[in-house]
Order: sequence, then C-alpha cells, then structure tokens
Amino acid sequence: MLNVDLWQWSLDEPEESINHFSKDLSTEEHQRAERFVKLSDRSMYIVGRSGLRKILAEYVGVTSQTIQFNYGPHGKPYLRDGPWFNLSHSGGLAALAVCTRSDPGLDIELVRPIDDAVAKHNFSSAEYAELSRLPQADRLQGFFRCWTRKEAVLKMLGHGLHMPLDSFDVTLSPDVPAKLNRIEDGDPTSWSLFHLEPAPGWVGALALRDTDGPVELCWQSGEPIVRA
Repeated sequence: MLNVDLWQWSLDEPEESINHFSKDLSTEEHQRAERFVKLSDRSMYIVGRSGLRKILAEYVGVTSQTIQFNYGPHGKPYLRDGPWFNLSHSGGLAALAVCTRSDPGLDIELVRPIDDAVAKHNFSSAEYAELSRLPQADRLQGFFRCWTRKEAVLKMLGHGLHMPLDSFDVTLSPDVPAKLNRIEDGDPTSWSLFHLEPAPGWVGALALRDTDGPVELCWQSGEPIVRA
C-alpha cells in the first residue's frame, strides 16, 4: 500500500500576523516575497511557504527554518533525502501532497468563470470534444476536472508548461473516473490519477506514476479519503 498524506490550509491571514509566518522562510524566499507587487500575493506566498516548511519539518525531524530545498531543471523543489512532496494553491487555499515512495503531482483550482477559448487552446482535440459533449451546466466543472488533472501530470513530471498540453489526454466527464488515457512517449497505464474536492468551490487532482500497488490518500489526521 502506498500512502499519500494530503494537507490543506488557508492562506488568508491578517497582515499583522505575517511577520510571524515569515520567520520560517529562507533568505531566498524573503527576497522572492519582496518581489510581489500586490501585498495580498506577498502575504499568501509567505503563509504558503511557512506551512510547507512546518509540515515537511515534521516528517524530516528538523526545524522549519532548517529545511533545505533543492530544485529540478524547471524549478520543482525537492528534498535530497525525501519525502517527496508537491504544493498547490488557488483562491486563498493551499494544499500539499507528501509521499515517502513516489513523487506526487498535485493541483487545486478555485472554480471560476473561464472562457471557452482557454479550453480550445490548451486541451487536446479528444479532451475538447469530450468537454463540448457535456451539457452546458456541467462544462465549467468539466473544464476544471480536465485542467487540474493535466496540471497534476505536468507537476509530477516537473516539466511545467515545457511539455505541450495536447501531448496527453485525461478524462473529464463527471461519470468517468480520473484517468490518463494517452501520453506521448509513455505508458498511460503506469499512471494513477485521483479527483479531489479539497473544499466547497475547489476542484483538485493528484497524479502518481509507477505506484506498484494500491494507493491510499489520507488527510493529515490519517483518515482515508480515497482508496484505489
């Protein structure tokens, strides 16, 4: 059984408490925080990185300030000796997946109006055709199911947008389980996708590869939320 811990926390903290969270950050993270133009974006970045460091510190057995991140070719952070993790945030909510034996890809999105041109430009022809077949009332949720699954795959690979979004297909219909149907130069059957609803109004997805058996997703309390 492969266990993946899922954590989530609010990024909306009063400005007077931000200095408390900023004590966890590295010099590099402080410098990045200062580059944000909007004060709200700066605050949410600080709270997000603080939460990430505090959670990972519990797994590693060190203080949050001494966590040392390494970065992949496209900027994906990792810990040299594990555990594997992936952070996502949207609309004032942060979510984190932590796993000791597999590198996860996690994406969450606040559901909000999206122009159809975004799907037409970014989805594969098969995905866009599937989205277009949905009743109008279901298309927004269908868009975000597709988007988060694709982002989760990209984040697991650490490619960011350096990999064409139309080079792989995922499911998006409400009555079809989350699945990778096609990926160029790869085996889709080696992947596992999971649909998540981290909070009312948000949609999310988790991507794993080569899990070699069942997967259990758990909130930080240890209560299972998905078995597959």
